[in-house]
Amino acid sequence: MNTKLNKEEKEILESYENDEWVSVSSPDEISRYQAATKATFKKNKRVNIRISGIDLELIQERTLMEGIPYQTLMSSILHKYVNGRLMDKAYTKGN
Repeated sequence: MNTKLNKEEKEILESYENDEWVSVSSPDEISRYQAATKATFKKNKRVNIRISGIDLELIQERTLMEGIPYQTLMSSILHKYVNGRLMDKAYTKGN
């Protein structure tokens, strides 16, 4: 497998290979994480949007590099934004 990892990914892989990870043992925690995962990946609504051709091309180029479908990337970006995990750099610098 010819995978290029960034520094953070290499550190995580090294940590995992050194058995520094501990499994979640509580059945309650496991159930909570499973429910959160199902809710996150549940796609039960369809949305049609219009965006500029250049924006779509740039998104598709980015997803080719990442190896994921462009609709998955767009969905992920929207999910992160509405959950406060994605913010405009210009906005965060000014505040």
